[in-house]
Amino acid sequence: MDEITVQQLKEKIDNDEPFLLLDVRETFETHISSLDGTVIPLDQLPDRVDEIKEKAHEEVIVLCRSGSRSAKAQKFLLENGFENVKNLKGGINEWARVIDTSLPTY
Repeated sequence: MDEITVQQLKEKIDNDEPFLLLDVRETFETHISSLDGTVIPLDQLPDRVDEIKEKAHEEVIVLCRSGSRSAKAQKFLLENGFENVKNLKGGINEWARVIDTSLPTY
């Protein structure tokens, strides 16, 4: 499993590096805290993967609340032709603890 830390993600954002940020949490969770990525809940990903298929050859960073759902999404994407998929270690809660403490954890 290829992972990326919240510090590494922040650096990519700060440097305007191109990547797809895929949030696999439920929509209601993104109302609690969000990094403004593309939201496709994990259970919908198999039916909606075509929405992001054009990014299959680009870097995709997957996030969830703590990192476990995003790890499942990462595995699914890699099995379905995506080449460069990273799991955000610790998820949005780690981001809220380390990078943006104004975001709530849950």
